[in-house]
Amino acid sequence: RTSLSLYSCTSGIAKCTLGSLYHGGAVSSTSSLFTAATGSSLSTSERIPSFVQTFQRNQGVQSHFYSTFKGQTTESESDVADMKPLFSKIIIANRGEIACRIIRTCRKLGIQTVAIYSEADRNSQFVKMADEAYLVGPAESAKSYLNVEKIIDVIQKSGAQALHPGYGFLSENSSFSRRLRDAGIVFIGPSEYALEKMGDKKASKEIMEDAGVATVPGYHGTDQDPALLKEEAAKIGYPVMVKAVMGGGGKGMRLVESEQEFDSALKAAQNEARNSFGDDRVLIEKFIKRPRHVELQVFGDSHGNYVYVFERDCSVQRRMQKIIEEAPAPGLSPELRRQMGESAVNAARAVNYEGAGTVEFIMDLDTDQYYFMEMNTRLQVEHPISEMVSGQDFVEWQLLVASGNKLPLTQQQLKCNGHAFEARIYAENPKFNRETGKVEFLPATGKLHYLRTPEEDLERKVVRVDTGVVEGDEVSIYYDPMIAKLCVHGATRDIALKKLKYCLDDYHIAGVPTNIPFLKALATNRDFQDVKLDTNFIPNHKKELFDAVESKIPFAEAFAAAAVVSRVAESNRNNLTVEDSTNPFVRLGGFRVNGEVTQTIEFVSPYEFTVDVRFNNRKPDSYEFTIRKPDEEPEVVQVSGLSINTQTWELKGFFNGVKKVSNTFIKDDEIHVFTRDGSSILKLQRESIGEHEAASEGTLISPMPGKIVDVHVKVGDWVKKDQPLLVLEAMKMQNTINAPRAGRVNMIMAVEDLVGADQVLCEIVEEDEKKE
Repeated sequence: RTSLSLYSCTSGIAKCTLGSLYHGGAVSSTSSLFTAATGSSLSTSERIPSFVQTFQRNQGVQSHFYSTFKGQTTESESDVADMKPLFSKIIIANRGEIACRIIRTCRKLGIQTVAIYSEADRNSQFVKMADEAYLVGPAESAKSYLNVEKIIDVIQKSGAQALHPGYGFLSENSSFSRRLRDAGIVFIGPSEYALEKMGDKKASKEIMEDAGVATVPGYHGTDQDPALLKEEAAKIGYPVMVKAVMGGGGKGMRLVESEQEFDSALKAAQNEARNSFGDDRVLIEKFIKRPRHVELQVFGDSHGNYVYVFERDCSVQRRMQKIIEEAPAPGLSPELRRQMGESAVNAARAVNYEGAGTVEFIMDLDTDQYYFMEMNTRLQVEHPISEMVSGQDFVEWQLLVASGNKLPLTQQQLKCNGHAFEARIYAENPKFNRETGKVEFLPATGKLHYLRTPEEDLERKVVRVDTGVVEGDEVSIYYDPMIAKLCVHGATRDIALKKLKYCLDDYHIAGVPTNIPFLKALATNRDFQDVKLDTNFIPNHKKELFDAVESKIPFAEAFAAAAVVSRVAESNRNNLTVEDSTNPFVRLGGFRVNGEVTQTIEFVSPYEFTVDVRFNNRKPDSYEFTIRKPDEEPEVVQVSGLSINTQTWELKGFFNGVKKVSNTFIKDDEIHVFTRDGSSILKLQRESIGEHEAASEGTLISPMPGKIVDVHVKVGDWVKKDQPLLVLEAMKMQNTINAPRAGRVNMIMAVEDLVGADQVLCEIVEEDEKKE
């Protein structure tokens, strides 16, 4: 009875009584309420104690309410009784995995959720999870998720009491926060003053300097004349960073190595900042050559309480964006952790900060000095790993604070337990050009034809997958290409890192290229394991990382052949007739399992080879594969005990006497092979398909779908090799496309043109070619 009463009065669900649980018509509505809160239905025959156990078990992370009930905090009973109720309904002005993550906590607390969605997101998971959902516009963010008038209209129609902005979009927009306040809607975040001061990099650095925290040397002035900015960059000394004043998440940021690069980098940063934040002001800062990126999670409330919930290391980045993070930051002394934590709290206190925020520092490895970089006035993408080591639910904390309550715990009560990693799973194609030394992470789009994730362990808080997609969903050109966040926890850094690698091995995606192989290369890199970290880690280790990515997995060809054989055998057993002419098994013609003669499977990618399959009629599910590659001796693989699970497509067998397990997925001509040794894509021979004519040396092909946002040259202009030609925007990032050679522009796309992957963007020809 005590547990139920405490839950009812503090969570803002409903004032339930024992009578309402057991009497007449109240049972149905109460059961529905508890179903929304816990994910479990409550029948009339269930007793109160079992519900309380279900509630406690389903919390996922230990709630403040349960902690208080168990006597684990020092708050008095009067403090609990005075707690203000939470909201009964909130709107989430975001999409994807963060919207799903917020909904999960709201369900736990019995809070109804309202989603907004664009036309492109109509069938997305967060729309299905929310209690209500409203269309706010077309796919473009500016006309949907950034459409303030439409969002406020939805708030009024839905009756939501508060708005959670998630991260990105309008989460750090003080004008939007003010509009909500004027409309009587609570913004689940800091005040407009804090948003303005900490969202302005210039003002925030001044605040930190007043608080005695060092900042990176640079130009933070209001004069935005390009010539002046270039002069200031020269005074600071190259290399420098051009940063959007209102930026974040790597948007509106460019590293400039020399004066020759400054003009184009400035323009690109300003364009990206304008499109992402509606403000193209920039500042110039000295680029620290050996920095670590360490950030502090902070919380504040309206009662003057502040805490830091430990630090995270986010040094491993690509395109100025984090891809793998860990908490706590390894290798820091207890004294340095305390100093950085206190500096972060001082920053929050200076602007009367309320809610969740992150104070980011750059640490110079040459001097061990740390510098304030910026404060993100929102929940951070990588917050789950701080939740794992602290045992807290930060969205629940946000809801508590926004409702006018005190922070659940004091600094002394917070404890850091173990170590956690987060790996961001992106739809992208990491590439390393070994001739030029250039590394690219080009975003990708497409349908998730096959998706298998590691098994989550939320009860022990060991494995967590935050995602907003399921198999069959699309990764579109309109939004960030992040598919999921894989988070793991272990007693030590070494255990957590091994767990991360193990779970990455279990993460299988087909339909779009991903960075999973690259993340595995990072997790197994010796210097990463030895905490030799800085923000240049990827450029400095690109060869060994891509050697690992491109390494051949054992038995790849045999697994692919085994997949074909197993599928054909399954089709024969089920007497399936497939008429689709694109089906690879139809095109195998007379190929039959358990025939009397050797039969051959032809592959064309990633290299040409054949597999001769010989069947052993005396031993069912036993085969001999002879793999023939050009200029190599044939490789013979004896396979026995071959079996395949047609639900999960897990393939098992003994290959040359060694038990091997893989997941295989076949789509059209492609066979995707996933094993603990790595993954590979092999393509079957197509029939009657002509080869594409190779693009000429001067033809630029779009590496991804997107939109042309800027063009620097016109038809007839003479250009130099590597001269910037145009800017292609995809997944909210701007990519400058340079000339592949010197020559004249014979053809080029125009601003606002939409382009698809592999579409011609520009043609550069020499004079004699043009005459022809």
